[in-house]
Amino acid sequence: MASTKTGIEWTDKTWNPTTGCNKVSPGCKHCYAEEITRRFKGTFPNGFTFTIHEERLQQPRTWKKPSRIFVNSMSDLFHEQMPLSYLERIFEVMADCPQHVFQVLTKRAERLSEIAPYLDWPDNVWMGVSVETQKYAYRIDHLREVDAKVRFLSCEPLLGPLELDLTGIHWVITGGESGKNHRPIDENWVRSIRDQCLESKVAFFHKQWGGSTPKKNGRMLDGRSWDEMPAVYRELLTDEELNAI
Repeated sequence: MASTKTGIEWTDKTWNPTTGCNKVSPGCKHCYAEEITRRFKGTFPNGFTFTIHEERLQQPRTWKKPSRIFVNSMSDLFHEQMPLSYLERIFEVMADCPQHVFQVLTKRAERLSEIAPYLDWPDNVWMGVSVETQKYAYRIDHLREVDAKVRFLSCEPLLGPLELDLTGIHWVITGGESGKNHRPIDENWVRSIRDQCLESKVAFFHKQWGGSTPKKNGRMLDGRSWDEMPAVYRELLTDEELNAI
């Protein structure tokens, strides 16, 4: 899993300078990344064990077309085993590629806020945390401490209703779980989050309802798709690109 185009609606491609992770909360129960390592054992000889891939570190420097890049779709950039020295090198690559937007997502919000002051945060690095139930809304408080140009929430798989303090948050993504053992999502949970975003003037993106496959039940909410992006991203687009959204 090096550079790939992706079916993830809110990004263009993925970059995995590390792979492997371990479960830290209910959202991890049916981890798609872990399932991929089981299906493609030849590609992942270490399975889902945390592994550093030095050979992938410089990849974004070779990508000329400006892209939104989801960093570590197969791992967690703030995993306990991630050396600070390697993390600093990853951030250096992102800073040296201002043509791209790098989208970083973690469930390890405590380590994020602990390490964030030691990192340089270029404007093209967006930082997000996962919030799957109200119990994990505290991760947002840690995220607010990070000096990122864009701070976002991934409420996927959404496993319950959320009341969110969106102070200092620029973007919220919602989504239902997919796979044969997917857990149910309630439309009203998503509608409530959408309404909270509208009230707080925060960009809202509904990725999917989920089901046996990611696209099984579509992604429409109240008769339309919700594809909002942070205002800072829209400022980077041409009129033609804006019209295509």
